Amino acid sequence: RALSTMALSMTLSASAVAPLGGRLNIKRTASRRSARPTARGLTVRVSADSDYDTVVIGAGVSGLSTAFTLGRSSPGVRMLVTEARDRVGGNITTRQENGYIWEEGPNSYQPGDAILTVACDAGMKDDILLADPNSDRYVLWDKELRALPKDIPTAVLGTFLTWPGKIRAGLGAIGIRPPAPGKEESVKEFVSRNLGVEAFERLIEPFCSGVYAGDPAMLSSVAATGRVQRLEPLGGSLVVGALKAQKEAYDAAKARGPRDPRLPKVEGQTVGSFRGGLKTFPEGLAKALGPEKVRLEWKVTKIAKRSDGSFAITYDTPEGVQTITTETVVMTAPAYVTADTVEEMAPETSTALRKFYYPPVASVTVSYPEDSFRLDGTSALPGGGLTGFGQLHPRSQGIRTLGTIYSSYLFSQDARQPKGEFMILNYIGGARDVGIKDLSDEELVRAVHEDALQTILKPNTPLPKTVGVKVWEKAIPQFNVGHLDVLAEAKAGLAKAGCDGLFLGGNYTAGVALGRCVEFGVEQGKDIEVYLKSKKSASVPAR
Repeated sequence: RALSTMALSMTLSASAVAPLGGRLNIKRTASRRSARPTARGLTVRVSADSDYDTVVIGAGVSGLSTAFTLGRSSPGVRMLVTEARDRVGGNITTRQENGYIWEEGPNSYQPGDAILTVACDAGMKDDILLADPNSDRYVLWDKELRALPKDIPTAVLGTFLTWPGKIRAGLGAIGIRPPAPGKEESVKEFVSRNLGVEAFERLIEPFCSGVYAGDPAMLSSVAATGRVQRLEPLGGSLVVGALKAQKEAYDAAKARGPRDPRLPKVEGQTVGSFRGGLKTFPEGLAKALGPEKVRLEWKVTKIAKRSDGSFAITYDTPEGVQTITTETVVMTAPAYVTADTVEEMAPETSTALRKFYYPPVASVTVSYPEDSFRLDGTSALPGGGLTGFGQLHPRSQGIRTLGTIYSSYLFSQDARQPKGEFMILNYIGGARDVGIKDLSDEELVRAVHEDALQTILKPNTPLPKTVGVKVWEKAIPQFNVGHLDVLAEAKAGLAKAGCDGLFLGGNYTAGVALGRCVEFGVEQGKDIEVYLKSKKSASVPAR
């Protein structure tokens, strides 16, 4: 899964364009009165004194999923989504020019039922794309691209680990390893203790570089890899814990009943996208919400707590300063933006949120003639080009590029490049290479090209065609040791300031994977519905 989730986590500025089949009509300016949605169906209104029941700040996938879920379950709720930029999408940046379609933020998502259900509910069932589940992921080791094991036979018989490494990992997985230290471990400490140093260096270290662009010696095993870390305390070992987790998942699925028949069948370790790129998803959600519920180029300048417990939000808009009132607020902006916004109202929350670190990452998309790639390479196609999801590069292997996605192969059914060319997406930078933010576009292209010459290109291949280069100076939030404690500090600061109706969202709270952000948004939409109903019940006088 390492490469397939690599780009999903990027918390980057949005850049979405019109969806296929027509221009998305989201109003950028409107008076406060015209912005108020018309109630239909069940109405969950808490107070007639506020303009809205809920305002979601940030039109990325977290915010849009929250608003969409709340709107479907309580269609009469008075709701507004505001976005500082001139487009929806949050961390999704799909571009389309000169016959190319490419991503400058997340590249794909893990197709869990949450994101697939939301897509179907919003009318995007036919736009869902799933990659070939039989495709390989590669990790560079000793100048060779080695396929990640897909199952027990390939793990045992393959060359990804040496026999001593396999034995150490196997023994550790069944519980023959040092005991847990009684403190929060880093990812490096947890994996090395359970599976051995070799498994960490060859598998988990490139995963951390690819998904978080982070340092595994700093990343928290609990916050960053919680679903794996919990297996040890759950079962006493990773294997027993995995069996118990499977049983829990089976029981939960049985309790939910049959799977939604609208959802596509998901096989193996595939990844997903949408026709026309990932931007189709947030644009589809915004369209489903309706233009009266989404405001673009509305920049928050202040949030204040009112005496009745509601909030007043002041915006700079194209029409001038606007102030609206709401019973609840969902903040899905990056932590550093939220810190500035709540500083006056909840200073302790602001201080906590500033502790989160976002290192720089550059996405570099380039295109080569199909015959530029080595024909004897592990990932080579006989007729030119590459096969597989892509490749990851451990920091110890002397390659600066974090990872490379084989864009032309991944979603080949979407025809994302001109015929005869092969497009790849490279990520470079991260917590251990912050100097990339000072490089020019030409220097970044040359850097990834020189790395590709060492791994997949024929000798003396000339520089590629540059499709797109984007440097994100604040990219992925680092879930370092202590992350959950800092998040608890931020929430405690809100409680201390009396801001019980202000909810924190976004990927620094949910997790960095795109699919997880949608899942969290769905959960948060349900939580807000419960909160509004409880507040409404509390406001009704006893008879």
